[in-house]
Amino acid sequence: MSNQRKKQGPGTYFVTGYPGFIGKRLVEHIAREDPQGHIYALVQPKFLKEAQKLAAQVKGARLELITGDIVDMHLGLSGEEYQRLCERVTDIFHLAAVSQLNAPKETSWRVNVDGTRNMLELARDCEHLRRFNTFSSCYVSGDRLGVIAEDELDVGQGFRNPYEESKFQAEKLVQRASATLPTTIFRPCSVVGDSRTGEIDRFEGPYYLGVLLVTSPLVAPLPLPGNGVAPLNVVPVDYVVAAVWHISRDPRGVGRTFHLVDPNPMSARRVYERIAEKSNRKLPRFQLPARAADVVLRLPVLEKLARPQRAALSYVNHLVIYNTHNTLELLDGTGIRCPPLATYLDQLVAYVREQYRKRQESAEVEDPLDHSSSPGSDSPDTLPSR
Repeated sequence: MSNQRKKQGPGTYFVTGYPGFIGKRLVEHIAREDPQGHIYALVQPKFLKEAQKLAAQVKGARLELITGDIVDMHLGLSGEEYQRLCERVTDIFHLAAVSQLNAPKETSWRVNVDGTRNMLELARDCEHLRRFNTFSSCYVSGDRLGVIAEDELDVGQGFRNPYEESKFQAEKLVQRASATLPTTIFRPCSVVGDSRTGEIDRFEGPYYLGVLLVTSPLVAPLPLPGNGVAPLNVVPVDYVVAAVWHISRDPRGVGRTFHLVDPNPMSARRVYERIAEKSNRKLPRFQLPARAADVVLRLPVLEKLARPQRAALSYVNHLVIYNTHNTLELLDGTGIRCPPLATYLDQLVAYVREQYRKRQESAEVEDPLDHSSSPGSDSPDTLPSR
């Protein structure tokens, strides 16, 4: 397999969702792994300055920023820019999306569905395309319970919010396109910080679930909604990036879907208790039914602080297990594996605690975890609400 990858030669990569949480790390990873390659990163105009600062630090492959937007025809690029991409791009990594659970349906549809359609149009026009890699979400399973297989998508499930449904519809577009395009679909669960440093720069969307239990005991000792026996499906960003890169280079990944999740997740309650222990916080001895917790979190004193937590309540008690057969098959023997949450939970807590302390000192905003106004808060696979 390594010989097959070597024969590919330097690639020309097109990445959307830069300079977001996963996007900037993926670009850095590609630049290191293929130093002779060329990377085009699509950046919304309002994030260009932030992107330029980060791009200046990237070492390895040449990184070229292109301003545009996936929702526009031809991504808002000039005819010359679009043609250049079509003539040169070998690998596409489509990460841009709206991931806020409470985003209006029209916004989610325009970015997640129409944006994906526009990206597939580009892929069809690329003369030397080796792979169209797209980031979906394990939450396309909607309200399903039990074990979810990677080759399952449309089984009549319902959806809890526009985000889930829009990602589901986008994935259907990619599946249909796979008949004529070399596609690979990645379904990460809630992506949290780096397993080595704890660094996380986003606190919104379904990914907020990744820090929901990290922040709550630190900020306010809220009772855990429900009994907390369901698994907390989180995955560190460094594992996601390494796995995506490797699978995108493996010919066996064409036409397949991969769950990027922790194969042995901890229960929400155990995570909550461990965080409280490390933080020397006493948790409420009672637990609230999920419906009651939603009411409590709407109280004026907690509403702003707990706004993202309300949206994530339905995930904390959702009994679902995501099968990882395809992912484990292609990562076998590579040394790339999802580390157990217990091995990096302390780093996550320490990082969030430090961010909380800094925001308290600066008193820049009323809500210490409200990153909605900073460019870095946009998920690597996230465009901001419009």
